[in-house]
Amino acid sequence: MADPVVVGVDGSPSSLDAVEVAAREAALRGVGLRMVHAFGWPSLHVPPGGTPWNPAAAGVRDLVDGTLGAAEERARRAAPGVELTREVTVGEPLMVLELESRTASLAVVGSRGLNAFGSLLLGSTAVHLAAHGHCPVLVVRGLPDAAGPVLLAVDGSPAAEGAVEFAFAEASLHGADLVALHVWNTWNERAYDGPGDPPFVTYDEERLRAEEERVLAEAVSGHQERCPEVTVHRRLVRGRIRATLVDASAGARLVVVGARGRGGFAGLLLGSVSQAVLHHAHRPVAVVRSGGR
Repeated sequence: MADPVVVGVDGSPSSLDAVEVAAREAALRGVGLRMVHAFGWPSLHVPPGGTPWNPAAAGVRDLVDGTLGAAEERARRAAPGVELTREVTVGEPLMVLELESRTASLAVVGSRGLNAFGSLLLGSTAVHLAAHGHCPVLVVRGLPDAAGPVLLAVDGSPAAEGAVEFAFAEASLHGADLVALHVWNTWNERAYDGPGDPPFVTYDEERLRAEEERVLAEAVSGHQERCPEVTVHRRLVRGRIRATLVDASAGARLVVVGARGRGGFAGLLLGSVSQAVLHHAHRPVAVVRSGGR
């Protein structure tokens, strides 16, 4: 049996959006949906009238049942035919979901959960899972634009090959166009793309642009041949990488990025571009690590 889509559920509006997206993804893949609720006692908001060390007296079971019941209702509305299973466990959500991702075809989480601070744009669980998940991770920031294309961030690195494959598969599943966007500037090292950096410094701009066109063409050509049903739009844009990708996300159904690309440091599991898109994109973001399914 094919691996299910796994979704983290905590009762927050963001996680319910994630359940809806996950249910539709499971339906398209023809697999089940596994709803996972994990909690740790120190962070659990226990209802009045019970002690945190007595789950029955604290009313935790009713709390969890209500959370998963609302999630199940949302999932059945989004994809009535999907087989649903529940998993409730005690433990840190980020560690539980990382473990669940080992046997999932896709892991889906909301961008912020119940414990997120108001000043944070992205919850710690989403960041951790995007960096450490063992399958592609979809972080839901609002609901997808059903009419929009899949937006693929292309950098031409070997580490991004899994992201390219995933983006083509998603476009095929959804019957959507794919926009392969490669952003370039005249800094040789792509890691330097901060707000204080001079945006354009070069001595042979025509040669550099031709090279970037080649990078974009080679990144998608083989996949385009294998997925002829997907209409591909190649876009080469000169500008600041992170800002350009975030702006482009506004019109997309989904944004797909690799976990690390060119300019990434060996000790980092999640690159600066991926992090920026996760924190600021206008649509759901899929992060695909090298070798991700």
